[in-house]
Amino acid sequence: MRLLRRFLCRKDAKFPSKKMIIDFVRNVTTFMYPVLAEMDNPCCSAKKVRNSLCNILSSVRNNLSEPPEVIAGRFMDALNGIKKQVDADAGFIMEGDPAATSVDEVIITYPGFYAILVYRLANRLALLGVPLIPRIMTEYAHSLTGIDIHPKATIDSPFFIDHGTGIVVGETSVIGKRVKLYQGVTIGALSVSKEMSGKKRHPTIEDDVVIYAGTTILGGETVIGHDSIIGGNVWLTSSVPPYSLVYHENVMKIRERNGNKNYKK
Repeated sequence: MRLLRRFLCRKDAKFPSKKMIIDFVRNVTTFMYPVLAEMDNPCCSAKKVRNSLCNILSSVRNNLSEPPEVIAGRFMDALNGIKKQVDADAGFIMEGDPAATSVDEVIITYPGFYAILVYRLANRLALLGVPLIPRIMTEYAHSLTGIDIHPKATIDSPFFIDHGTGIVVGETSVIGKRVKLYQGVTIGALSVSKEMSGKKRHPTIEDDVVIYAGTTILGGETVIGHDSIIGGNVWLTSSVPPYSLVYHENVMKIRERNGNKNYKK
C-alpha cells in the first residue's frame, strides 16, 4: 500500500487528465449529435475528435497494445456502427415512452439516452484494450445522470432506460436486445470478493425483458429468460425461465385514524 501511494504521488507518474477526457466526451457526442452542442462547446470535427483522443491515449501509451494513433483510428472507424446502435436506442426509447414527443427530445433531454451513448463509446475503447479512460468516461456520465454502467458490460441494441436515476449495471453483465430498465434497478454481483475478479459475477438478461423500478438482480449464474417481466422492488438471485412474470403481492391496509370524524368508508 505504501509503494502504491508513493507511486501515485510521484510527480512523473503519467495519468490521463480527467478534464481532457470529459472534453473528449463532449466533443465526440456533439460530433455524433450536433443537437447536443452548447454555447461553450460547439459542434466538433472528426479531425478534432481524433486528435483529442490521441492526446489522451498518449498518457497511457505504455499500457496500450498498439500506438495511440492506431487505436484512435480504429475508434473513429467504429463510430458509424456505434451511431447506428445509439440511433436504434433513441428510436426504441421514443417508441416505448408515451411521454416522448420526438427522437430529438429523447436525444436532448433523456438522461438514459445520454448514459447509453457514453457507455457505447467507452465500451468500444475498452474493447480496444484502453485502460482507465473508459471508466472515467462512464463515471462522468454517472455524475450527470445517476446511471452507473460499467464500460465492460455487454449491452445489445436497442436498449431502453427510462428515468434512470439509481440504475447500476455491473462489469460482466450481459443484456440482450429490446431490454427496458426503469429507475433504481441493480444488475449486480452476489459477492464483492476480490477473488471473483475476472469471473462472470453479474446476471444475463435475455431479449425483450422489462425490469421495473427498484428491482435488484444478482449473480453471475442468474439468467432472466427472454420476454419476461420483472415487477418493481423484486429481489432475485436465481434464474427465471422465458415468459416469466415475477412480482410481489403487496397487501395494503387502510384504517381510520383516531379522531378523524370526517372519514368515510
